[in-house]
Amino acid sequence: MSEAFKKAALDYHALPYPGKLEVALTTPAETQKDLSLAYSPGVAEPVRAIAIDPEDAYRYTAKGNLVAVISNGTAILGLGNLGSLASKPVMEGKCLLFKRFAGIDAIDIEVDTRDADRFVDTVECIANTFGGINLEDIRAPECFEIERRLIERCQIPVFHDDQHGTAIVTLAGMLNALEIQGKKLEEVKIVCLGAGAAAIACCRLLVTAGARKPNILMLDSRGVIHEGRANLNTYKSEFLHHGDARTLDDAIEGADVFLGLSGANLLSTNQLMRMAEKPVVFACSNPDPEISPDLAIQARKDLIMATGRSDYPNQVNNVLGFPFIFRGALDVRATTINEEMKLAAAFALRDLAKEAVTDQVKQSYQQEDLAFGVNYIIPKPTDDRLLSVISAAVARAAVDSGVALLPYPENYRPARRT
Repeated sequence: MSEAFKKAALDYHALPYPGKLEVALTTPAETQKDLSLAYSPGVAEPVRAIAIDPEDAYRYTAKGNLVAVISNGTAILGLGNLGSLASKPVMEGKCLLFKRFAGIDAIDIEVDTRDADRFVDTVECIANTFGGINLEDIRAPECFEIERRLIERCQIPVFHDDQHGTAIVTLAGMLNALEIQGKKLEEVKIVCLGAGAAAIACCRLLVTAGARKPNILMLDSRGVIHEGRANLNTYKSEFLHHGDARTLDDAIEGADVFLGLSGANLLSTNQLMRMAEKPVVFACSNPDPEISPDLAIQARKDLIMATGRSDYPNQVNNVLGFPFIFRGALDVRATTINEEMKLAAAFALRDLAKEAVTDQVKQSYQQEDLAFGVNYIIPKPTDDRLLSVISAAVARAAVDSGVALLPYPENYRPARRT
């Protein structure tokens, strides 16, 4: 990043007021009567109602449109374990995206502990305040156990976006890329470079959608995860390879798909050339992908390429998922976000990419030729249809799978607050 960009980033977060969030009032608070209703003595009435029926909290408080964005700062973006306080700008940014794209009020909470037990206990104790919990930037493998335990203990949706948001958007784009290349998910050989939270979640969801585990070769910093390896955690062991491949050089031979969730410049052009015809490459390390898109496209004209960057086509961006997934879940008061809801979100995102791109999106990106194809396999974040399409699919899946406390509304429209 240039010095000018660094300064602009710091100024953005400091001016005109520090941070990116503020609290706004939704009711009048000007007169003595307003104040007597807002607080004492009027506030006693909803208190009594909620004490009798806890579900009335959704009627008389902001709980139903409130999400907590919670981190301990052990895996901040690509910066690593810098502590809970250093994660606050990222968590505020996540809250900004919830509001901007889905009208959801979100508050960031930074929990100052690396101990999984203390973290889980803390979040469980405050969970009832919120309609949902978005976990963020928690290192693997602790993140898997933390999410599992919180899902068991909390009666509201708990969603680790680094895992599932990435997986949902990846699956949507992957299905479209494979369709364009004339390949089927259940038949392709997939090489996944990376074995952290996002990588494992992506491969799990790919399997749920039809990929075959024996066709997935996962690599960590020590090479292919194979049956001869010692000291593998439970999560990596889900993707044991039973063949002879040990290195990326071994694994990449004849691969149809490369999924990178690891680090910069780890896939060479020579390795890319050894992939199968019409390969699909998702090089999602940020800010620098596993292979430069310019180098990759120059080397393979039959390639479909996606990255995590906004300055190249086909950005795998979590903002295409989490705001709308939570919107749908909140609108039918889902108690969890299950596999059916995740798949519904991915399939809705996949299908939206095949629709005609709106003039509004073309203008915002100054690209009049945007259309489903090699350079457009995933919708753009500014597409206003994301809110209605994905939220509706998630809400419907929640109701159909039996985890919603409210029925699917007739003529459903997301309950967005601006």
